[in-house]
Amino acid sequence: MSSQGMDPRSGRSIGEPIADTGSAELDRLAEVASAAFPRWAATSREQRARVLEEVAGALDTEAPALAAIADAETALGLPRLQGEIQRTSGQLRLFARVIREGGYLEAILDSPDPTAAPPRPDLRRMLRPLGPVAVFGASNFPFAFSIAGGDTVSALAAGCPVLAKAHPAQPGTAKATFDVVAEALKRAGAPEGVFAVVYGTPAGLDLVRHPAIKAVGFTGSTRGGRHLFDLAQARPEPIPFYGELGSLNPVVVLPGAAATRATAIAQGYAASLTLGVGQFCTNPGLLFAPQALLPALGEAIAATRGGPMLTAGMRDAYESGMGEMTRHAERLGQGQADATHNEVAPHLFHVDVHRFLQSPQHYLDEHFGPAGLVVTYDDIAELMAAVELMPGALTASVHAESEDAALAAPLLSALAARAGRLVYNAWPTGVAVSWSMQHGGPWPATTNPLHTSVGATAIRRWLAPVCYQDWPEALLPLELHADNPMRIPRRVDGRLQPGSQA
Repeated sequence: MSSQGMDPRSGRSIGEPIADTGSAELDRLAEVASAAFPRWAATSREQRARVLEEVAGALDTEAPALAAIADAETALGLPRLQGEIQRTSGQLRLFARVIREGGYLEAILDSPDPTAAPPRPDLRRMLRPLGPVAVFGASNFPFAFSIAGGDTVSALAAGCPVLAKAHPAQPGTAKATFDVVAEALKRAGAPEGVFAVVYGTPAGLDLVRHPAIKAVGFTGSTRGGRHLFDLAQARPEPIPFYGELGSLNPVVVLPGAAATRATAIAQGYAASLTLGVGQFCTNPGLLFAPQALLPALGEAIAATRGGPMLTAGMRDAYESGMGEMTRHAERLGQGQADATHNEVAPHLFHVDVHRFLQSPQHYLDEHFGPAGLVVTYDDIAELMAAVELMPGALTASVHAESEDAALAAPLLSALAARAGRLVYNAWPTGVAVSWSMQHGGPWPATTNPLHTSVGATAIRRWLAPVCYQDWPEALLPLELHADNPMRIPRRVDGRLQPGSQA
C-alpha cells in the first residue's frame, strides 16, 4: 500500500506515491527514537532552543517551495499556506523562548523541617520529559498542525523525540517538510532519531500501540480520534492521548448588538463561517440570534463563495450532511460554488429555539465545511436553556453592547463550562500563538480539557512531575540546585521567585 497525493481542484494524482511504513521499519524508527531520548532530554535548554530556531529558519528559507507542494495537494492557496509556514516557524521561536525562560518546568523546592507534622524532608520537584511521542498530522493545516506543527514543536522543546504520522492526503507535503526539518536538526547537532515520519493507516495504528511511544498528539475527526484514544487506553501500559476533535464553536448575539450592528455581525459571521472553506477547527457552526437578524444573515451568506474541500471524502460527507440538515431545518441562504471536482457551496440553515429544544440531537453534530445553523430566540430563559445543551467546544463567542451586560454575565458563566476560549465581540477563527492561548475544551472538542494544543502551555502534555527526596545536590538537575544557577522562575518554601532568563 502507498499514500498518493491528489489535486482537490481536479482529482488528478500529484507527485509520486509514497510506500506505507512497514512494521519492521516502524520498530526500527521507534528503537532509534528510544535511543535518542536520553541524549535529547539531557540536552541543555539553551541548546534545544537553538535547534528549534535553526529549524524555524530552514522552514522560512524553504517556504516558497513547501507552499507550492502543499497548494497542489490542498488547494488552500499560496498566500494562506505561506502565512501558515510563518505561523509554524513562529511556533518554533515561541517554544525556544519558553524553554529558555524555564518556568514550564514548574520547579518547586521545600526545605527540610523536622518540626513539621509529619516531619518534612528535603523535597525538590520539577517536570521531566515522558519519552518518544507520536504526532498525527492534520489535513486542514498542512504545516501548523501537521508533522512539524505545534504538537511536534512542543514535544521537541520538552525533550521528547517525535515519530510523526503523515496525513494520507498530503504525503508529498509531509515528505518535503520532513526533509527540511531533518536536515536542520542534523545541522544543529540534534541526536539521530529525534524526529521521524511514517506513512499509512496501519503505521498510525501501530504507532499508538507501540511500547516505545509514551504519549500521542492528534488533530482530526471525532470518530478517528476516539478510535485512537481507545487504542491508547487499551494498551498494557495506557498512555496519554491528546486529541483535538470536533467543535461547533457557538456564537451568541445578544439583542443590543443585533439592533446596533446587524449588517456588520452578519457579514462577520459569514466570513468566519466560510474561511478556509469552513475547514478550520474554529469555524463558528452555530449562531444564536434574535429573529430580526435573519434577513442580514441570509444576504451575507448569499454573497459568499465556496471552494474545493481537501479531499473527495470530506466533500461527500459535507454534501451528505447538508441533505440531512434539510430534513430538520429551513435553508436560510446558500453561497456560490463552481462545478469543479471537490468544490462545495456554503449553506446556512435556520431553526427557532423551541424546535431546537424539542430535538437537540438533530442540531448538535459538526458538519465539517462552510455550513452553519442559526437558532433564533426571543426569550432569554430559552436561550440559556439551549446554551446549557451545548457540547464541549474549542471556542464560544458573545456579541454584546453595554446594555446587554446583565445578560452577558450569566451567559459567560455558562459558556466557560463548555469552551476553552471565550471570545467577546470578535470571531473565533484565527488562533494566536502566544503564552496565554488555550486551544482545547471539554469533549468532544478534545479528549483532555486540561491542556491546549496551541500556545506555551502545550508543552505541559509531554512532561510528568518527579519529586526528589533528600538527594545530594550534586546529583540533581541544575534547575533544582539551591542557588538556582539556571536563573529560572521557581517556588521555594511556598514563595514564588522570578527568574532572570530572557
